Amino acid sequence: MRLTNSANNMSTLQQQIIERLGVKPSINPAEEIRKRVDFLKQYVLDSKTNGLLIAISGGVDSAVATGLCKLATDELTQETGKEYMTLGVFQPYGTQADIAHSYAVADAFNLVHRVETNIEEAVDEISLEVEHALKGIGRHQHISRGGKGNVKARTRMVVQYALAFELNLIVVGTDHASEAITGFYTKWGDGAVDVTPLSSLNKRQVKQIGAELGVPEAVLTKAPTAGLWEGQTDENELGITYEHNSDYLEGKSIPDDVREKLEQQYLKTEHKRSPIPGI
Repeated sequence: MRLTNSANNMSTLQQQIIERLGVKPSINPAEEIRKRVDFLKQYVLDSKTNGLLIAISGGVDSAVATGLCKLATDELTQETGKEYMTLGVFQPYGTQADIAHSYAVADAFNLVHRVETNIEEAVDEISLEVEHALKGIGRHQHISRGGKGNVKARTRMVVQYALAFELNLIVVGTDHASEAITGFYTKWGDGAVDVTPLSSLNKRQVKQIGAELGVPEAVLTKAPTAGLWEGQTDENELGITYEHNSDYLEGKSIPDDVREKLEQQYLKTEHKRSPIPGI
């Protein structure tokens, strides 16, 4: 395979993508943690809210976000004398095989406030209504696997925002640059949040910060998955590894065919990163 786009010979598009997403070629994990914790603290203070809500999926992204949130609210409580909370929300669909990883993350960061909200019944009811609607226009079919996956992601956010409203909390997202470049998130699902403290990091850098924070090893090393259906993994669905994805965002060389696929995916999903168009 031919390699192009070295750090000294990047394409214009690659340079534009890196600049737009704000990814650095390398990071100091401790400095990045401090910067992101301070960002969360200031946002909570400016918004006059009671803290942060984070959905803990059992993956490394939400684990890192959880660690940052807990540091932020602990420091705010100590500095102001007012109690601020980080609420961890577990949201399985029925039985989640790796739910123990979600609880392990909460335990690792001494998360006092935690709740489990099972979305299965709500998702199934919405899916059934969709099938009834399709039948009403002459389409006798079950909701597609991808369609139901999107319903799961959006239902999770409905529950998160309902909790956040009642408790006056900020909903924290886990999306980062490696997901943004591929559009690998559900529009108005996991992409519908108030703040994204990981947005200028690639997947490799998220893991580096996770190691610094003390994310459990089993979570750091597991295969990334959005959990939209059984056996789903990010890399298998996209056909692009996070190693190549991270290399690209750091301005490094990757195989031409992978670069082309990554850039095509970026262009195809531009609507997810852009404001809602209007006239």
